[in-house]
Amino acid sequence: MTDKILFPELNEQMDLIKRGAVEIIPEDELVKKLEKAIKENRQLNIKLGCDPTRPDLHLGHSVVLRKLAQFQKLGHKAILIIGDFTTLIGDPSGRNSTRPPLTTEEIKENAKSYFEQASKILDREKTDIVYNSEWLGKMSFADVIKLASKYTVARMLERDDFTKRFKSGIPISMHEILYPLAQAMDSVAIKSDVELGGTDQKFNLLVGRDIQRENGVDPQVIITMPLLVGTDGVEKMSKSYDNYIGISDEPGQMYGKTLSIPDELIYTYYELAADVSNEELINIKNSLADKNINPRDTKRALARKLVAMYYSDENAKAAEMEFDNIFKNKGLPDEISEYKPETIEMGLLDLIVRVNFAESNGEARRLVQQGGVSIDGEKFDDFKAIIKFDKEKILKVGKRKFIKLLAN
Repeated sequence: MTDKILFPELNEQMDLIKRGAVEIIPEDELVKKLEKAIKENRQLNIKLGCDPTRPDLHLGHSVVLRKLAQFQKLGHKAILIIGDFTTLIGDPSGRNSTRPPLTTEEIKENAKSYFEQASKILDREKTDIVYNSEWLGKMSFADVIKLASKYTVARMLERDDFTKRFKSGIPISMHEILYPLAQAMDSVAIKSDVELGGTDQKFNLLVGRDIQRENGVDPQVIITMPLLVGTDGVEKMSKSYDNYIGISDEPGQMYGKTLSIPDELIYTYYELAADVSNEELINIKNSLADKNINPRDTKRALARKLVAMYYSDENAKAAEMEFDNIFKNKGLPDEISEYKPETIEMGLLDLIVRVNFAESNGEARRLVQQGGVSIDGEKFDDFKAIIKFDKEKILKVGKRKFIKLLAN
């Protein structure tokens, strides 16, 4: 006999599910699925697919992962699909060019890192991990043709990024057309009841509903989540834009980066990326609207919250103390790495690259020109400067990068 699942009341489930979501398509079907799950004592299959294109996760990735974790807390089954097969194709969503595929070895390494980091958010013991090569890798060419026959080119070109590329004369490869169909077969294989994704995944998720229906499977409900804006307050969070807060960043980095977000993003970060109740959210919104309360204090509380979530309360307190020591008291970090030069002097740009504070001399030059480079508190604006290693010096690049230059 199956153990009784202690599902919360329907209204309580919907309140949590709807939090932060952009769209639930269709919402009435989700209500019916939840009612049936409660009545039949059956978990819903909640699907989140991830193509491990990068080995590191940031708070932007955490938005859908946290929604999956919320379904876990409500008693449903979280199914994380590692797209080891679809990554070989490359998802073109939101891109104006073909995404280069990764090697099998790169995919395996990224997938391992992805799950280790995702486990900071999901309940590892209650998460089903599956690889879509298990079913996609077994499909014959005849199977692929049969699948492709169930969707028209006209429907596929309704996708926004395909439409723009087609009108602009930018090539669309056939394997990109097949990607949404391959992702849809994931939903067929696991009989997903609900699929989660960012707003940029809406088309692919809708294709999943159609292909499930074509295969005699009850179509999934789709829930889209917003793309979290990065610390620059402009672009979506991405390592490419260098506006990300990594969930594996050191506590001090995580704390400092959080304090750099614009004030208008404080509430959004609380809502989408932090462990706070709906009641706390209301209080946060009220405090941000209160002109007698400095938003900086609310932002500091957010920074402590995020560090505590991924590390501990002690780490959060230590990160705040270290930040205050550096920026409020103009001190230095408690721990600072050292660099032992092999020469008696070096060009400033070469030095910045050598200590990994910039990836190229061009980037280092921009940092100098922007006034972001100093040694022992003295700002350098001459990118042709030669640095002598005649005594210990502290190189500072940007707001949070420090290194001790040892004498040679």
